[in-house]
Amino acid sequence: MGEPSANGGEAGRRDAPGRDPRTAELAGRLEAVRGRIGAAAAAAGRGDRLPTLIVVTKFHPVEDIRRLASLGVTDVGENRDQEAAGKAELLADCGLTWHFVGQVQTKKAKSVVRYAAAVHSVDRPQLVDALAKAMRIQQDSTGRAPLDCFIQVSLEEDAGAHRGGAAPSEVPLLADRIAAEEGLRLAGLMAVAPLGAPPGPAFEKLAGLSALLVAQHPGATAISAGMSQDLEAAIAFGATHLRIGSDILGSRPPVG
Repeated sequence: MGEPSANGGEAGRRDAPGRDPRTAELAGRLEAVRGRIGAAAAAAGRGDRLPTLIVVTKFHPVEDIRRLASLGVTDVGENRDQEAAGKAELLADCGLTWHFVGQVQTKKAKSVVRYAAAVHSVDRPQLVDALAKAMRIQQDSTGRAPLDCFIQVSLEEDAGAHRGGAAPSEVPLLADRIAAEEGLRLAGLMAVAPLGAPPGPAFEKLAGLSALLVAQHPGATAISAGMSQDLEAAIAFGATHLRIGSDILGSRPPVG
C-alpha cells in the first residue's frame, strides 16, 4: 500500500468535475481535516510522516467520491460489501485504493477481495480462512497483490459492550494465521476508541499492543485508528491510517 502520506496525489484529477458548490464544500472540509492532521503530526514529532487519510464514503453517492478523487483523495473506505462493490466498479477509472472497514461476513469474502486492497476488520480465524481461500482464487485469475489485513482488536473493558474486534489475547494467533497465508499480508492492528471515554488511554493501549505484534512480526507496523472526533489522539499514539467520514463528507444522506 506504499508509504503513509497525506494523500495529496493526482489520482482522478483528469476526471475532475467543475468546481460546483458541492466540490467547493468538499475541498474546504478536506483542507480543514488535512490541516488538523498536519498539526497533530507536528505536535507528535512526526511532521514528515503523515498518516494515510482514508475517507469513509459509506452511504454517500458515487458523484461525491469522484469529486474527492479530483481533489487528490486516493484512499476510500466502505463498510457494506454490496455498496462498496458497486462503487468500485463505477469508479474504476479513478485509480482509488479501496479499504473495507466494516465487519465482514465470511460468505462475502469472495466479493470483498475483488476490489479491496485492505480489510481493516479481521477479527476471527474463520474470516482469515475465508479471505485466504478467496484470495487464492483471485490471485490465480488476476494475479492481484496480496490483501492487506488489519487485525481489529477490541479496546473495550466490558467484553459484552464492544463494537467488534478480537480480544488482545487473541491477536498473536490471528497474526500467525494471517502471516502463514501467501495471499494475505499482515499489515497491523485496527481499533475503535470506546464510546463515552477519552480516546487517549485506549490508543495508548493500542500502541502497546502494536509494539508486541511488531516484536513477533516486524513488518506489521500499521495502526488503523482515529476518526473525525479523535484523530489527534490517534496520531499522538502512532496511527498510520485514519478513517475520516463526517468531517469531510458531512452528515450521511437519507437512506432509502
